Amino acid sequence: MLKRIRVEQLVLGMHIKEFCGSWMEHPFWRTSFVITDPHDIQLILGSSIKEVWIDADKGVDIAADEAAVSEVESEAQAEAELKQASLGTRQTMAVPLNVEIERAAQICNQSKQAVFSMFQEVRMGKTVDAEGAQQLVDEISDSLARNASALISLARLKTADDYTYMHSVAVCAMMIALARQLGLDEAQTRLLGLAGLLHDLGKAVMPMEVLNKPGKLTDAEFGIMKSHPEAGHSLLQQVGKLDPVVLDVCLHHHEKTDGSGYPEGLKDSEISLFAKMGAVCDVYDAITSNRPYKSGWDPAESLRKMAEWADGHFDQTVFRAFVKSVGIYPIGSLVRLASGRIGVVIEQTSKSLTTPCVKVFFSTKSNLRIPPEIVDLSHPSCTDKIANREDPDQWHFPDLNELWSGLPSSGG
Repeated sequence: MLKRIRVEQLVLGMHIKEFCGSWMEHPFWRTSFVITDPHDIQLILGSSIKEVWIDADKGVDIAADEAAVSEVESEAQAEAELKQASLGTRQTMAVPLNVEIERAAQICNQSKQAVFSMFQEVRMGKTVDAEGAQQLVDEISDSLARNASALISLARLKTADDYTYMHSVAVCAMMIALARQLGLDEAQTRLLGLAGLLHDLGKAVMPMEVLNKPGKLTDAEFGIMKSHPEAGHSLLQQVGKLDPVVLDVCLHHHEKTDGSGYPEGLKDSEISLFAKMGAVCDVYDAITSNRPYKSGWDPAESLRKMAEWADGHFDQTVFRAFVKSVGIYPIGSLVRLASGRIGVVIEQTSKSLTTPCVKVFFSTKSNLRIPPEIVDLSHPSCTDKIANREDPDQWHFPDLNELWSGLPSSGG
């Protein structure tokens, strides 16, 4: 039986099934193991992870009088959080995804090259060209105005080698979308796009062997990487005439509302709205992206996990607005419909976050591929609905990204 407990409740002999947090926050290669060494408990207590899942059937259980959250209760809590986020309407789009996708792919590629060049110049001791960066933000902003999902969805398809640069592009795009969802004015929105693009600039001066390490970081290496917000803040201070919002997001995007973040351990009201926005966008892109040692999680599953940790990690209002901006089932999410068909989400609809357009392509009843068909779950005549999320790793559909994007499988 799976139970969610606080890390302070861990004892030797417990079987940890999963950590409640992104894989960058804990010091272990594996996430499922029996605790046999007291040092492992100390490592967990010393991390920013607050809760873990244990499997009471495979290891020591908690005492009968101790509190725990069951799998059913946790699922209900996460679903309630996502349901809360889904209330109200979202902004409709100016053009369909298939119209914007190729232009967004070009912008992604140009942006990646520009961020790569920017990081190279910083490594050579040059200051950031803020005007050039703002032009890039404007291109990304224009793409999102045409279609709020195309570029964000494509930016998730980065390779492990591209990660550092495309992560900046993705966070820029998500900050713009989130700012619009929160109703911020256009000047603030452009500013937050710039903050997203530059939020990880400090990584430009991290040791390359640590930044590009194809495996889990040691404690010492993680300590080095945790200095990147301050390093970036210092680099941005040299630019001059840069809005304080950009510096704030750079320095504080790893802070958490419960005070367990870094570099300053700020708590809820001490963190600005803009840094709270940066935190949500940064984590979502990190956990949905492939890394050398870890495959990215499915977009819908990532949101469910973030909803599970939301209390303590993120500002609730900001997180709910973020869910509205990307959808409960973001583009690229693999879902099973009530009819037994499996499909991939290809478009959000204006009616509801729970009724996107889905391209179905597999029947679980016949266990065979079927001719792809687009189902608009928001259409009044549609009787089908999403039954649950599916794990792409369990299905191994090689053309999943091609199915939703319409681009060749390398089109990220």
